[in-house]
Amino acid sequence: MAKQNSWKDPSVYVKKIHVEESCMALDYTKDILKRADLPYVVIPDRTDPAGIVGEYPENLMAGKHHLLLCKNRGTFFKPCPGTKEYRCCDYQVLNIGMGCPMDCVYCILQAYLNKPWLTYFVNTKDMLNEMSTAFAEEPNRFFRIGTGEFTDSMALDRITCLSPMLVEYIASKKQAILELKTKSAVIDNLKNLNHNGRTVLAWSLNSTQVMNKEEIRTATLDERLQAANQCAQWGYKLAFHFDPIIDHPGWREGYEETIRKLYQSVPAEQIVWISLGALRYLPALKTIGTGRFPQSRIFYQEFIEGLDNKKRYFRPRRVTLYKHIYSLLKQRAAPETCIYFCMESDEIWADVMGYIPENKGGIPVMLDRTVSG
Repeated sequence: MAKQNSWKDPSVYVKKIHVEESCMALDYTKDILKRADLPYVVIPDRTDPAGIVGEYPENLMAGKHHLLLCKNRGTFFKPCPGTKEYRCCDYQVLNIGMGCPMDCVYCILQAYLNKPWLTYFVNTKDMLNEMSTAFAEEPNRFFRIGTGEFTDSMALDRITCLSPMLVEYIASKKQAILELKTKSAVIDNLKNLNHNGRTVLAWSLNSTQVMNKEEIRTATLDERLQAANQCAQWGYKLAFHFDPIIDHPGWREGYEETIRKLYQSVPAEQIVWISLGALRYLPALKTIGTGRFPQSRIFYQEFIEGLDNKKRYFRPRRVTLYKHIYSLLKQRAAPETCIYFCMESDEIWADVMGYIPENKGGIPVMLDRTVSG
């Protein structure tokens, strides 16, 4: 599906808001409803929004028009669900909501979640208190925190205005860094914040062919890079994620174009890290993805089942993809930029980069030293 209109701000796809009854008393909820200026309905606590026809996942597209404002009654703050079989970066996930108004063919959330609507948690005081408790319990630990595990960090920020709250909270926490990762170009709320260098703005990047065909309702490459450049001018550190790297006709030229534009658009010295990860997916995602996006061909290639039970390209193919992209990045990256693999084996690290993470203290140490000063 080729892009026809700008989706710099994918929150415009939301058409109706559902609010748990107990959340209506919160000033934050009232602020969100005022900013959104959308029809809303109050529903009993712990009930599902009505009016979304069909069964999951066929009703996912319709469900993305609906936003549920509710309380998170579980845990906000927990380790990234990595696997012991592959090298993990020891990320801490801050769960601000579930689901995303964008619609990437390869999105793991399609297989991981089972509700079609978007969910956003409005009990933000509980969220901040939970982080403060975690920091106090481990005062000597350095936390790298991200909100982009179960949703996009910025896609709904025009409506939620969460980023100022998080950025200004983290600004005074010397033992933590916040990464806001997005495929949007929603950055207005970041202007004039006292971020104190504690927030990293990150964008997922790909070849333009993949972005145009497989990343529906997302900002274009140029829109993402323009937003990154603006954030750099506001003094934010930057990060970029080439994940998933997808094998497709013209992939060499496609990733070369993206990397060239990246370094033409933003100052290399403000990029703290860049991650690489080849396409991998739960087996259930193939059935969902091919059913929802029959025009896509990304699942019709040779894959092997990895040690984490996810489908992956064969190791020699991953090495070929990685070596090309890594060499392009190394030619332009600042010496201080940490380029690392997300969920790969020591063998891949050695084949592509010539060392394993333990040689440099491990991935967490490699990343922490770029931002912990």
